[in-house]
Amino acid sequence: MSEMITAELVDLELDRSAGTKEAAARALAERMVTLGRVTDLEGFLADVAAREAQMPTGLDGGIGIPHCRSAHVTEPTLAFGRSADGIDFGAPDGPADLIFLIAAPAGADDAHLTILSSLARQLMDEEFTSALRGAGDAETAAALIRGDAEPGTEPAGSNGRVAGENTQAPTDQQPENNPPPAEPFRIVAVTSCPTGIAHTYMAAESLEKAAREAEVELTVETQGSAGFTRLDPAVLATADAVILAHDVPVRDKARFAGKPTVDVGVKAGISRPAELIAEAREKAARGEITTPSAPSPVDNAGDSGDGYGTKLRKWLMSGVSYMVPFVAAGGLLIALGFAIGGWRIDKAPSVAEHFVWTDTTSWAALLFQIGGLAFAFLVPVLAGYIAYGMADRPGLVPGFVGGSVAVTINAGFLGGLAAGLIAGAVVMGIQKVRIPAVLRGIMPVVVIPLISSAVVGFLMFLVIGEPIASLQSALTDWLEGLSGANAIILGVILGLMMCFDLGGPLNKVAYAFAIGGLTHPTEGSLKVMAAVMAAGMVPPLAMALATTVRGRLFTKTERENGKAAWFLGASFITEGAIPFAAADPLRVIPASMAGGAVTGALSMAFGCTLRAPHGGIFVVPLIGQPLLYLVAVAAGVGVSTVTVVLLKGARKPVPSESGESGESAAAAAEAAPKEQVTAAA
Repeated sequence: MSEMITAELVDLELDRSAGTKEAAARALAERMVTLGRVTDLEGFLADVAAREAQMPTGLDGGIGIPHCRSAHVTEPTLAFGRSADGIDFGAPDGPADLIFLIAAPAGADDAHLTILSSLARQLMDEEFTSALRGAGDAETAAALIRGDAEPGTEPAGSNGRVAGENTQAPTDQQPENNPPPAEPFRIVAVTSCPTGIAHTYMAAESLEKAAREAEVELTVETQGSAGFTRLDPAVLATADAVILAHDVPVRDKARFAGKPTVDVGVKAGISRPAELIAEAREKAARGEITTPSAPSPVDNAGDSGDGYGTKLRKWLMSGVSYMVPFVAAGGLLIALGFAIGGWRIDKAPSVAEHFVWTDTTSWAALLFQIGGLAFAFLVPVLAGYIAYGMADRPGLVPGFVGGSVAVTINAGFLGGLAAGLIAGAVVMGIQKVRIPAVLRGIMPVVVIPLISSAVVGFLMFLVIGEPIASLQSALTDWLEGLSGANAIILGVILGLMMCFDLGGPLNKVAYAFAIGGLTHPTEGSLKVMAAVMAAGMVPPLAMALATTVRGRLFTKTERENGKAAWFLGASFITEGAIPFAAADPLRVIPASMAGGAVTGALSMAFGCTLRAPHGGIFVVPLIGQPLLYLVAVAAGVGVSTVTVVLLKGARKPVPSESGESGESAAAAAEAAPKEQVTAAA
């Protein structure tokens, strides 16, 4: 930081020239221009404003840190201003009186974020901020920021004595020096999964529990289906390390630049949180920090080390995660409409034109029509958020347009997948084109949406839309014609996929295949939906039953988890079996797959149908052949339970009935080595 700020870059009377954050940025930027650190004032200020529009840069404690990366900056630079009246930078606690403008060249490899992280740590020190507020001249303030002077001191005067130094002769009595208590090790974490329903919050809970045991101060940002509250910038600034446990892109990942970072899948956060915390400590002790290059849309949707296949999976899962709430709400409302009003409720007139308050048919029609509208968003949302995963916000408009075209031409679920990928690719291509600085401000609002929507619409309407629609029609006809052995084989395959990774990518592929058929429901697609949900209920129900009938084979923690697994399984939350699979994957996963295959096959053989995409046993009244459906689920649960009990019972030595852990640590380690847990993750 020694060359980044000088006295010429300090303004201790910012009020004279600035009353707003824009004016403050201009006043400090003009000092950078004077020193040749910025070549184009207006272009640089446009970049500062664009960054400020993404997220306010105000921090609690009266601090504002506007910053950006810009092609108009020649070298990393920091300017400081002090305002007596305060300037609003969007902090929750009010205006800022200490303003730091950080400028970095476009190719500075996140230098400005590293500066920001280092500076923000200092700003958490009240002694440091108090010294800045009391600095009497620009040179003193610059020296404090550079670290050339300690808070509470000033540069040496003519006598070489530090201000406040005791000039009296030393005495024999020295004050007792009690060292302050050690600061706790601080970690911030982000957890996220494709659906944001179970893995996200289970990983957060697991990490928090492990942090308490390790006496670590941990704050988690859960990017789940209920939205998320962004980490407090002050908390992030003081964090010693970062843990990212995610299966979909972490939003605004560049925030964590300059921090020791452990980046893993979300299952690792559930199955081995203590190891992740220990790894974060080790990286911090080694001083290993993350300094990524300028974040691109591709990097935001997949780690830079990921192959194309991994990035493609993450893009697709991003679309699925945003689509699931529309599927659940719309599908359940449609199913309730059918349950109340009968199978001809789809012929009812619009409730906007005809609604009788005392007529149950009118209420059924209302539910059906609301559900239909929600369900109509399925393909556009899928396409829009696949493009969003690839290209961030600029991908939304062409993605939604392409998804709507897919619906118009009857290209269905497959058309939505294609439209999302095309939209993301088109936007990413446009973003690589160098444009004049004067057009930069209108690119995300006008140019990118206009060009990308036109290109995607052209391709979907006139080039690839018709072939995809034909393929979708052929798939629908194939499902409709399934019967006998073919239907049973498909049920087995879907059951195996649902239980192989217990809510992971393969599970989501099977689920997405099922709900894709609900966009144009036929007898065959409704059978597929029924088989998928039935198989997905088996693993947690089987583990719950196994811990009930043979509790001595499980640890105390697993027996407690078994109680919750009853409800999770009944609600079609396959992830309820993850704690069991993480502890003993080579026994739990094969047992789950065996039961899932049996249930999927029986459901297809019985001809069970389902119009609701979720709900578990709570939507049994909406299932075709409900009694046989329950028989299929019970059969699969029985097979999985017997299998896991036999596999665990064959393990030696037999665990103690009274032991807290179910068996000795040595035997547990021998029977379930770390490689098994890694395989499950």
